[in-house]
Amino acid sequence: MLDLKGKVAFISGAGTVGPGWGNGKATAVLFARQGAQVYGTDINLAAAEETRAIIEKEGGTCVVRECNMTDSGAVKAAVDDCVKRFGRIDILVNNVGGSVPGDPVTMSEETWDGQLEHNLKTAFLCCKHVLPVMEKQAKGAIVNLSSVAGFSHQVGGRVHIGYSTAKSGMIGFTRSIAIAYVKKGIRCNLVVPGTMHTPLVEQRLMKQLGPKEAAELVAKRHAAVPIGQMGDAWDIAHAVLFLASDEARHITATHLIVDGGLTAARPG
Repeated sequence: MLDLKGKVAFISGAGTVGPGWGNGKATAVLFARQGAQVYGTDINLAAAEETRAIIEKEGGTCVVRECNMTDSGAVKAAVDDCVKRFGRIDILVNNVGGSVPGDPVTMSEETWDGQLEHNLKTAFLCCKHVLPVMEKQAKGAIVNLSSVAGFSHQVGGRVHIGYSTAKSGMIGFTRSIAIAYVKKGIRCNLVVPGTMHTPLVEQRLMKQLGPKEAAELVAKRHAAVPIGQMGDAWDIAHAVLFLASDEARHITATHLIVDGGLTAARPG
């Protein structure tokens, strides 16, 4: 089940910003455990190297590369390097993202542009350079990551207008690619995380709010999830694995929400 032996997976954001497991790191390690050869990128090479070390210690295969995923030339170079090393790309996971709070009045234009680049353009550039590779193979699976913020302008009572807009856009982006390439053997799906407990969230909240307020917000987020607590990176990684696997061969142009019932329990 969910065997990835013989497959090459290109995963963006394969490191993590601090101790513990982020979505990309957990996905890369899980894919390697299932037999995939992993090519991981991250803007922080040291973080990506940590992921590589874990995979290699477990006997898996992983190559990592420092890459700014908003830079088309850098993305193309990484994709070309992956193909040169492994000969193909069977799976693409677009994992890069991050939120900055603000509404249209308080958010600067630079921050707005940066949120769209970081959360949406990165996936566009990856698909731009990976899709021709998959098209030649007549086969491939793409899994994008969105957020429940794409369904609501607030998460935990905080407005993230740029992030919410970008993550909402990821839904249409995923469906468009799926239908455009469905006859070419390429599937494209979306995983939608809820309020997750990851190092990225911890670091961002600590920086924005301070230790006391961050701890209070984390507790509030746990309490808001109907299942009883926030999920973690492994919950996301297993969802990504399923959609990338051959077991999901008849699934495309859809999204899988991983939120412990959060969105279903919201009023309206």
